[in-house]
Amino acid sequence: MGSWSGWTRTVRLVAPALVVSALFSALPVGPTASNGVAGAAGAAVSHSAGGVTTDTTDDFWLTTASGNVYPFGVPSYGTPAGPLNKSIVALVPTADTHGYWLVATDGGVFAFGDAEFYGSTGALTLNKPIVGMASTPDGGGYWLVATDGGVFAFGDAEFYGSTAAAPEDPVEQVVATKTGNGYWIVQQDGTATPFGDAGTSAPPPVGLLFTAATPGDSAVLFAFQQLGKPYIWGGNGPVGYDCSGLALAAWTHGSSITFARVADDQYHTAGTAVPMNALRAGDLVFWGTNSSDWTTVYHTAIYVGGNQIVEATGNQVQLNTLGQWGTGDLMPNGRRP
Repeated sequence: MGSWSGWTRTVRLVAPALVVSALFSALPVGPTASNGVAGAAGAAVSHSAGGVTTDTTDDFWLTTASGNVYPFGVPSYGTPAGPLNKSIVALVPTADTHGYWLVATDGGVFAFGDAEFYGSTGALTLNKPIVGMASTPDGGGYWLVATDGGVFAFGDAEFYGSTAAAPEDPVEQVVATKTGNGYWIVQQDGTATPFGDAGTSAPPPVGLLFTAATPGDSAVLFAFQQLGKPYIWGGNGPVGYDCSGLALAAWTHGSSITFARVADDQYHTAGTAVPMNALRAGDLVFWGTNSSDWTTVYHTAIYVGGNQIVEATGNQVQLNTLGQWGTGDLMPNGRRP
């Protein structure tokens, strides 16, 4: 299943953490349908990047913001009649792919084929717009999620909790567990918050469209654009970077915020200290030989969400997991410039 957009955005594939980010003008996203395209049975609408490879088939639906549905290798089951009050943001197929739901930003739900209508938020005044939808495994209900993490349950879908008003980065999807007894609320930075039985497993790969909502997001976007550039000792860009040079350049060029140049000074003075369990996109993380002595810091990286980092290390700027070097030298807090 997937999603397509007609403009250049940043796509992230998370499982549950972010594993790849790149710029595309057309964005296939899977497996949870959102933002306009869903795959039919046997279809896999995805992309290849960062070592994660899947195939794109011809069996999917594409929908526009106005509700037009374009089938590719699958039948069309209908489109909304007349002009819509709000734009369509997701198309979700039924389990047997003999129908689908469309959902709009006001939570209006349109059911076609063997998809049943169980309710909507179309008549409610929402704090934030609806951005995603997921169905229960039996197709007997569904959840809607808003950009603030508010969740609305209909049919046999149970409410297990929400992150309403909590996330700084906007929520983009709700992903149901295989049992339907829980779900993950996924922010655009790859952070997946579990509810119900989702806490006992990791969510499947989910594609996310990323736009800058915070200064840290802007720093992350700049860092993504440097991926693959060579590691150069003392490098400040644009040709190449060392670790602290990349951190400084990302915040300076991305958000017009500056701070110390060297990693240990950054850990000592850049912005404010942040607990490691409260990291947000753009925060700096550090490694040192003595966790209580800032002068022993020897490496820094940029946290991008979903337990992933961008760092200049080895021979190039690269995307890695936060714990890939182990936790022995990881300093006890990050810094938010």
